[in-house]
Amino acid sequence: MAALGTLLLLGLLLTAPPALGQSPGRQRRPPPAQSPLEKVAAQEELSLPQLAGRWFLVGVASRCSYLAEHSHQLEATTVTVTILEGQSLAISTFRKLDGMCWEIRQRYLPTQARGRFLLKGRGYGSKVDVVVGETDYSTYAILYYQKGRSISVKLYGRTSRVSDAVAEKFEQRVRAVGLNEDVTYYFPQYGFCDSADEFHILDETKP
Repeated sequence: MAALGTLLLLGLLLTAPPALGQSPGRQRRPPPAQSPLEKVAAQEELSLPQLAGRWFLVGVASRCSYLAEHSHQLEATTVTVTILEGQSLAISTFRKLDGMCWEIRQRYLPTQARGRFLLKGRGYGSKVDVVVGETDYSTYAILYYQKGRSISVKLYGRTSRVSDAVAEKFEQRVRAVGLNEDVTYYFPQYGFCDSADEFHILDETKP
């Protein structure tokens, strides 16, 4: 089970959960600060059918401590996006763990705002907000993920390589949310998994 937990963490590559809030008291609490993701604009007129298909995970920016400690062990990762009824996204992530190909199945549920989704994992505090920030559908896509008040940014490409212009655009978006090159990591461009057998599937869509 420890390996499955590690696999899910590697699949998400998200920052740590939020710290526990202060003990309740009678004092009036100040209004909550604006969520980092509220400042991020979603792709205008997002076309979900054009977003479907296979993507390669090119880079990620995150303050995730696990990612920082194991950045030298990053594995080539692909994502397949399928559009379901109700405009939710079925996400299948393929990557290796201990030399074996695994598939992680997740579902991004639509919210009232176009381009914004909710990923619900198992257990308390596992809710992740997702924003499709920018894409041209045929070359690249930049997605934002927020868990608690921690934000991360991912760059996907239709191929494992993106142009210098796209990489620079990604790094600009990273800096705009308060991250930098010190917490930006790029993934290998070889050793991809195309599938996983039934014994190596982690299905996060099941209750």
